[in-house]
Amino acid sequence: MRAYFLDLHIHIGRTREGAPVKITAGRDLTFFEIIREAAERKGIEIIGIIDAHSPPVLDEMEDYVRQGVLTALPGGGYGYEGRHGRRTTLLLGAEVETSGPSGGAAHFGIWMRDIAAMREFAGWLGTKVRNPVLSSQRARVSSFELQQVCTELEGMFIINHAFTPHKSVLGNCVPRLSDMVDLRHLTALELGLSADSDMADRFSELAGVTFVSNSDAHSLGKIGREYNQVLLEEPSFDEVKRALLRQDGRAVIANYGLEPKLGKYHRTFCLSCDAVLDLVDVEGRSCSFCAGTKLVRGVFDRIRMIADREEPLHPQHRPPYHYQIPLDFIPKVGKRTIDKLLDHFGTEMNVLHEAEEEQIADVVGAKIAHDIVRARAGLLPIAVGGGGIYGRIIT
Repeated sequence: MRAYFLDLHIHIGRTREGAPVKITAGRDLTFFEIIREAAERKGIEIIGIIDAHSPPVLDEMEDYVRQGVLTALPGGGYGYEGRHGRRTTLLLGAEVETSGPSGGAAHFGIWMRDIAAMREFAGWLGTKVRNPVLSSQRARVSSFELQQVCTELEGMFIINHAFTPHKSVLGNCVPRLSDMVDLRHLTALELGLSADSDMADRFSELAGVTFVSNSDAHSLGKIGREYNQVLLEEPSFDEVKRALLRQDGRAVIANYGLEPKLGKYHRTFCLSCDAVLDLVDVEGRSCSFCAGTKLVRGVFDRIRMIADREEPLHPQHRPPYHYQIPLDFIPKVGKRTIDKLLDHFGTEMNVLHEAEEEQIADVVGAKIAHDIVRARAGLLPIAVGGGGIYGRIIT
């Protein structure tokens, strides 16, 4: 077995004909551009496209299989080989929204083994949503029914961005995961950009749950801003499922994610005075600066309110969580600088994990090289994010 990089949450913005799939995603996020970017520039060896249930997207994938661009893998999923022999495995997912039992809404990731299984799921889902072509549609089913259908089709059922203030189980629906899902048939929980393992392990019911950190990419550049390292026999659907369920020696061996302070929903934000709040009353009802009540409650503050532990307690199976600052978050690192680095080192994963400071300095100068290495060690100062505004590195 060996380790592979995995990012299980990438959106499709448009079909090859230019029709919208994920309305809020970039037009450059087309199916072929995603797999090419992941393989040839990012170095992500297994990716999940979360909008693969859309009928025109499935048609496009089938065309690529017929043309030999994609190869169906015996263990499920599809293989792609790009330039210089760089390969990635594609997994097929669907992001589905359901209502909470007492209000709010949550997003779930449903993952199927191949196109045939996804078409079966998409056929059922199409009877439950208003527009089956678009991503993240509200389904007229309970989360329990959605989970049951996924289980019957032998798919993977993942909680998406579990703590965010919009469209999440624990962020705006319920205080306990078991109020909306059957933990016995849960494959994994996605932490989201504003949380980490320390924050999530303040919930005792999550002790047996595998955590994943995914990009939720809405543009090509954001692919791999969060990702995982998984130990597998081969890159395939079956092996990834075993890893998330921690079976037969397969496992998630590392999570790589944003420092939560960089996440755009980490702390509570006042829409009246545009302030990220460092202190908020326990109920989060008013701004400590202007007394305004138009607040977007942050992940940190929501967890502080509903967690049943004061401090995290990590189970033995929990892998390390590495704070990873993407290249485009680092000051003075723009598109041209990134292109230079990728031209020299091949992929972003090579820059972030393999290249030495002196080697990076030879390409882009000592200051940027030093900041990249400091970012690896979590030493760059951060202005905290909230209310839909990302945190930033302080220069």
